[in-house]
Amino acid sequence: MTRDEAIKYIHSVSWRGSRPGLERIRELSRALGDPQKKLRFIHVAGTNGKGSVCSMLSSVLASAGYRTGLFTSPFVSFFEERIKIDGEPIPGDALGRVTERVKSAAEKMSDPPTEFELLTAVGFEYFKEAGCDAVVLETGLGGRLDSTNVIDPPILAVITGIGLDHTALLGDTEEKIAAEKAGIIKAGSAVVVGPLSDEAFAPILSRARETGCPLVRADGGRICSPRLSPFGSSFYAEPYGELSVNLAGVHQLDNVSVVLTAAEVLNGRGFRIKNEDIEKGLAAARWSARFEPLLSDPLTVYDGAHNPDGIRALTENVKVLLGGRAILVFGVMADKDYREMIGTVAPVAERVFTVKPDNPRSLDPEKAAALFRENGVPAEECGAVAEGVRKAFDAAREKGLPVLIMGTLYMYAEAASAVLRERETL
Repeated sequence: MTRDEAIKYIHSVSWRGSRPGLERIRELSRALGDPQKKLRFIHVAGTNGKGSVCSMLSSVLASAGYRTGLFTSPFVSFFEERIKIDGEPIPGDALGRVTERVKSAAEKMSDPPTEFELLTAVGFEYFKEAGCDAVVLETGLGGRLDSTNVIDPPILAVITGIGLDHTALLGDTEEKIAAEKAGIIKAGSAVVVGPLSDEAFAPILSRARETGCPLVRADGGRICSPRLSPFGSSFYAEPYGELSVNLAGVHQLDNVSVVLTAAEVLNGRGFRIKNEDIEKGLAAARWSARFEPLLSDPLTVYDGAHNPDGIRALTENVKVLLGGRAILVFGVMADKDYREMIGTVAPVAERVFTVKPDNPRSLDPEKAAALFRENGVPAEECGAVAEGVRKAFDAAREKGLPVLIMGTLYMYAEAASAVLRERETL
């Protein structure tokens, strides 16, 4: 099977959608010889921050000399970035080879696996085949019934933060959502949690006590004297001294504190991660589409935040890092809480160009523009992402303001290409 054939096959079952439950992934894994049982995992869940934490923690582990797998979703630029070893995406030939084995097993199942279950199995097989020392494993949706939760007790379970997202499947309160994500905590694991409300922390603490797992809350207070910019941050962190990270945003300091705590807990569980490994790993970490600068003139930033907590963090970043005002290119999925998103970001929007990402779930840009105008922001519907980017650049030059492209991860590749084309005309 070639790379393209593998991707076509995995995508061919997308119509099955999300079907929470572990029965299918258990059957598929057994047919493959349970590759996940031959690996050591750091399992990461959370509404926001889990991707950034996974990226930084895997980079730290690789810097410490461990052959480190990284499994994340969704992909932003290209399919293979979901499955990496030491920062390198799975090669096309390996993707084809491993997917062929997974397909052979899946086709024998009476209840066929979903797209994400197939991808999870491909990741397990590849990481086992490559002899990974550790795998940083990001949940897809929730935790308790997510296909990644087929693994045995991880060395470490990390829960980054809890907010309202996917409420139809996970629950309509932070407490209910936290209880679902706490399902990754199993007897024999250690637990690290990021900043959480009391409501969200309660079910996680309860699950840790029920399973006898030691729990540590990351202390953001250890990070002092931050120097923030749209291109990253440097800061003092006790006891490591001066550190820096290229992931921009005020919220990333909380994520860094989670990574530092996780590394310390791992050192207490058989790993050897030195201070210099942490310094090098944080500096080397990359994570696309999360307050990512795409261009310096005009300053153009992409952020895929798409839930209330993420939008609040994004708005704070505009105030702190972009001078408080920006020209927006806005595209969002219709199944998100777009009314609250628009209401939250409107105060920092000078002007908005609404667009339609290439996805059947996209919100009508005319509807989004009308909502921005209701919030007192001049808005123009553009349809195509490239048109929105072009008009935003014109407005940015006229107003002397940065451009913020936001609303979903699904238009990143299209937007980044449009920015590159605009740069070539400057």
